[in-house]
Amino acid sequence: MDSPYQSESPSALQILQTVFGYETFRSHQAEVIDQLVNGGDALVLMPTGGGKSVCYQIPALIRPGVAVVLSPLIALMQDQVAAMQQLGVRAAFLNSSLNLEEVQRIESELQTGQLDLIYIAPERLMQPRTLSLLESIPLALFAIDEAHCVSQWGHDFRPEYIQLSVLHERFPNIPRIALTATADAPTRREIIKRLALENARVFVSSFDRPNIRYRIMENQGNARESLLRFIRNEHDGDAGIVYCLSRKRVDDIAEWLGKKGLTALPYHAGMNSEARKQNQDRFLREDGIIIVATIAFGMGIDKPDVRFVAHMNLPKSLEAYYQETGRAGRDGQPANAWMSYGLQDVILLKQMQENSDADEAHRRVEHHKLDAMLGFCELTSCRRQALLHYFDDHLPEPCGNCDTCIEPPETWDASVAAQKALSCVHRTGQRFGVSYVVDVLMGKDDDRIKRFGHDKLTTYGIGTELEQKEWRNLFRQLISRGLLRVDMEAYGSLHLTEAARPVLRSEQPLYLRKFIKASRKKTRSHKTSQAWHDAKDKLLWEALRDLRSQLATEQGVPAYVIFHDATLMEMVERQPQTLSQLSTLSGIGEKKLDAYGEDFLTVINEHLNQTTATPVDTADETLQLYRLGMDASTIATQRGLAESTIYTHLASAIQNGDAEVLEVTGLDETTFNMLCNAIEQFEDNNRLKPVYESLEGAYEYNILRCVKAAMLSEALA
Repeated sequence: MDSPYQSESPSALQILQTVFGYETFRSHQAEVIDQLVNGGDALVLMPTGGGKSVCYQIPALIRPGVAVVLSPLIALMQDQVAAMQQLGVRAAFLNSSLNLEEVQRIESELQTGQLDLIYIAPERLMQPRTLSLLESIPLALFAIDEAHCVSQWGHDFRPEYIQLSVLHERFPNIPRIALTATADAPTRREIIKRLALENARVFVSSFDRPNIRYRIMENQGNARESLLRFIRNEHDGDAGIVYCLSRKRVDDIAEWLGKKGLTALPYHAGMNSEARKQNQDRFLREDGIIIVATIAFGMGIDKPDVRFVAHMNLPKSLEAYYQETGRAGRDGQPANAWMSYGLQDVILLKQMQENSDADEAHRRVEHHKLDAMLGFCELTSCRRQALLHYFDDHLPEPCGNCDTCIEPPETWDASVAAQKALSCVHRTGQRFGVSYVVDVLMGKDDDRIKRFGHDKLTTYGIGTELEQKEWRNLFRQLISRGLLRVDMEAYGSLHLTEAARPVLRSEQPLYLRKFIKASRKKTRSHKTSQAWHDAKDKLLWEALRDLRSQLATEQGVPAYVIFHDATLMEMVERQPQTLSQLSTLSGIGEKKLDAYGEDFLTVINEHLNQTTATPVDTADETLQLYRLGMDASTIATQRGLAESTIYTHLASAIQNGDAEVLEVTGLDETTFNMLCNAIEQFEDNNRLKPVYESLEGAYEYNILRCVKAAMLSEALA
């Protein structure tokens, strides 16, 4: 079958509007598409949620042949292919989740020109069999997603990406596009060098994610409770990600949040693969799930309605922080990036660097990146300006949407206190860690201090003007600013650096963030959950989400593959009443309008009827008409509703014992039993898509839904 897009050769803008349901291109999308369509190479840097995928998906529908997308994760491929198929695009993936028969079918579709896009992992691409297969078919382009993985200096380095230079060598005339959301200048240079993209056009969009509010707080020993308050106050019922540094902390936090009544699931490399997959699938497919994870989770996560990302520990670099926080708010709606970190994080990450097996050059880079991350945390000016500046992007004015803009931190002249701290480190022989030095400064009556004779030092007891937490805060900032170094091989002992000399000599003043006690600090909340002005609108929002969830469950796809939250919000705000009106909403292309338009209009129109007339039980009205002898099609016509809505009403009646399944569906008993057996064949019989496919589409979802309802009725009886 010829591709409808290639044969008619529509413009890129036509495809954007009719297939994807968007009116205009964003940022550099149109330029990138033009570059690829005309056979040129491109390196594209766009923020997460900026629309990178469209840059190669549209050229794939315009250029002859199949587009090969190199993607690092199975879950990401599956969701992207599901999203493409929802749009009517002929897409498939080749990865280890497929059996031999499925692989052979997809390879046959490739060879006979039945696909527009094929998603492949880099490891599979490098197999001689795959390369030979690709050499035998017309190719539209190569798209290398998550291209920063090629960089050995990056936070997500993957050795198999380095081999992708083979694309230039074996397919010199096929255009290539490399895409990433995270790459500083050295990483960009390495991507260009390793992928042989010297002649590619480079497109750099702003890295700014203005919908994300950045907030960083000091861990004063109550990080867990602070996290719970943050979620309860600002994200009740929202989907979110909580990052932790260790597997044990992941398990502990997930279990603790679960006990507090939240649906929180762990994810880390120490879990078996099936448990990880199950938790990731629930996060992607259900609403309101919180995933608690190490950095093993998240690359390529395409879920658009993640409303918050929380860090319980300090990330290793600003690249990692930007990448991880960027998983929030991909739909452009308000989202939060929240972090709690403390002195122990600084020491632990310094220790990990010291114990790293990396060569000296890599260790220097890691050290620089951690210093940049620490400096970002200790900022007293706009965080967004600093974050963008790190990526060679610039924001002329403070953003007004980060904690330092909204509640500017107090600073103080810490020069004298820093001199006391640095002097005490020096006089105790640079042999002790933070806790011991603080005890000396505060004049603690301690046998160990007396044994070393440090109670006789001039620095003993000279720091009573500050409390212990205030001293720890000061030491953390001295370490962050590079005035002190932590020697992990000597049990975390502190050492003065050259940067400490001008402060000790009073040649340079030192201003630091003022320590704020937890009991006195009240952070202004940033509630990103949808706040409806009208309770009736909230009811419509929930009804639309219920319908979306039902459709997604039946088809075995994530809910956002049907429609994004932003599209449902637009339905609530504009309340379209015709297919023509619905088609003007963002994210509704022709295929989705045809597949789902009537169902969603039914929900909207029922809502309007219920808010303008005497309330009636619409399902009960359907049942009464059914009892008068009308079939589903007749009831739908009389009531002006979609047939699928009527079948939903009747399925509820069947499950409640108020209607007979054979009468509603017109099935004979033999066929009914066959369908029951087909549904029972699948362990997860909440999903009707596998049943529908196993029966090769011979029975509509409406019929299958009624049969399942009858099975549930028997089970309840």
